[in-house]
Amino acid sequence: MSKGTVVLAYSGGLDTSCILVWLKEQGYDVITFLANIGQDEDFKAAQKKAESLGAKKVFIEDLRSEFVEDFIWPTVQANAVYEDRYLLGTAVARPCIGRRQVEIARREGAQFVSHGATGKGNDQIRFELTCYALYPEVKIIAPWRIPEFYNRFRGRKDLMEYAQKHGIPVPVTPRAPWSMDANLMHISYESGILENPKSHAPADLYQMTKNPEDSPNAPDVLEIEFRNGVPVKVTNEKEGKSKDSPLEIFSYLNEIGGNHGVGRIDIVENRFIGMKSRGIYETPGGTILLKAHLDIETFTMDKEVRRIKQGLGIKFSELVYNGFWYSPECDFVRHCIAKSQDNVEGKVQLSVFKGQVYILGRESPKSLYNEELVSMDVQGDYDPCDASGFIRINAVRLREHHRLQGFSGTNSAKK
Repeated sequence: MSKGTVVLAYSGGLDTSCILVWLKEQGYDVITFLANIGQDEDFKAAQKKAESLGAKKVFIEDLRSEFVEDFIWPTVQANAVYEDRYLLGTAVARPCIGRRQVEIARREGAQFVSHGATGKGNDQIRFELTCYALYPEVKIIAPWRIPEFYNRFRGRKDLMEYAQKHGIPVPVTPRAPWSMDANLMHISYESGILENPKSHAPADLYQMTKNPEDSPNAPDVLEIEFRNGVPVKVTNEKEGKSKDSPLEIFSYLNEIGGNHGVGRIDIVENRFIGMKSRGIYETPGGTILLKAHLDIETFTMDKEVRRIKQGLGIKFSELVYNGFWYSPECDFVRHCIAKSQDNVEGKVQLSVFKGQVYILGRESPKSLYNEELVSMDVQGDYDPCDASGFIRINAVRLREHHRLQGFSGTNSAKK
């Protein structure tokens, strides 16, 4: 008798294929779900593989457009960067995948969901917080936290032996000595030989970007148009080529950025679970958009609003990294950030060349830049004498501080 139905987040790889068969051994009916979020994957082959291994149903869902519009665009509006460097490509994908997994589980009457995330990483948290938020009564099976499973499968060798025993097709090409996770926003690389933080990444590791040394010797000049803080059109000024749908815009920026080697980082970051890890990331399109959005935002947003919004962006990045996309606080922060983008509208011209993004110019009907006011050649509606009082008022605090600390001008001079 079946213990119930479980919806497994399935990749088609060795780990989740073994998990599929193991779950069936435990007495569960298994529905597999594979999300297309832009990774290079043979989805038909993965479907056939899942069916041959006994999946009750197989769902392959194209989530690329909603991934861009519902998840990547809010990170662009937020200028979301975790610990000053990581653009959250994996973190922002998990709530997108988890949302659809829960939808399928509810629709199919499944009481359980399962995933192949390890017990040491962030993804287990991201997937499970999403599932519990959107399907509170769900039960989660996390094999890599179940002693009977992880004691049985202590490494890839054990998984390979299990696969051969149960007729699970095994990879015919040698496995890269690191793990990789790819989606439309980025590719991440970690573990294996990369666990030594001193080890340099092999030249053949990168798949999304060219080595900047091997990139074209002429730049691509782009114009990106924003409305409400999200891109609505990108034009290659040299080729005259334009894209205006969210998925096409992001895919095209990936293409241009990748061709010029933009968006590579090699970092050690702080996982939510309490340990440091080394990760290498390629985020070409996201890096271009971050530079462009920062420019148009500063051009159109009030100084004090932007100061508050910067703090919200940092908080948003931490919430997304830690798996709290569907928390009430993240929902609140997203709404505040979205409101801040009401006037973030205009066009940014930039050059993409040899691993770098260079801002060339910008224009906006909602610009707060007053050329006459700021000009050194035109006085405009500004009296320079007013600056004297402004400076004196701001100096009151400094004078008092140093007076009370005993650092008067006389004492400072003696020193």
